[in-house]
Amino acid sequence: MLELNFHPFPTLTTERLVLRQLDKTDADEMFFLRSDERVMKYLDRAPAQSIDEAVAFIQMINTVIANNESINWAITLQGGTKIIGDICFWRIDAPNYRAEVGYRLHPAQHGKGLMNEALKTVLDYGFNVMKLHSVEANTNPENKESIRLLERNGFIREGYFKENYFYDGRFLDSAVYSLVAPVK
Repeated sequence: MLELNFHPFPTLTTERLVLRQLDKTDADEMFFLRSDERVMKYLDRAPAQSIDEAVAFIQMINTVIANNESINWAITLQGGTKIIGDICFWRIDAPNYRAEVGYRLHPAQHGKGLMNEALKTVLDYGFNVMKLHSVEANTNPENKESIRLLERNGFIREGYFKENYFYDGRFLDSAVYSLVAPVK
């Protein structure tokens, strides 16, 4: 079975990014990411209503990390401190060496390849350090940008579920993509 240990927290770096642990000083940016209409468009969850919700979210994230249940990285630009997004492995299925990846990015940073850079780094960590066998992504089928990102990184669509998710008074479809660990 998969054994997880996120202590000490694994800070990851890329050419342009630092992926670090969230802390309470990130509350303003996290509130933006969890309440902005453009960011939330395809996440199909109620937007955050207050900074207190963002603080509670950060506390919850750090609790599950402390318990080795999931991991969430704040995405910052090299040399910066403000978060521009986040990326995580959650819904970790330890007996089957599988996790779901999730991510969001500030709209001002779209189209720059930053999430592609973050995803590649997090997948490398997932497969080589966590020892995941496969990673899945559950996405709203209308989120074409996210689907392109996943496909560019080798994910394939494994399932399409009609009206399997109820949100905001209506049933929505889901598309599930997955990537199996590269053979070495």
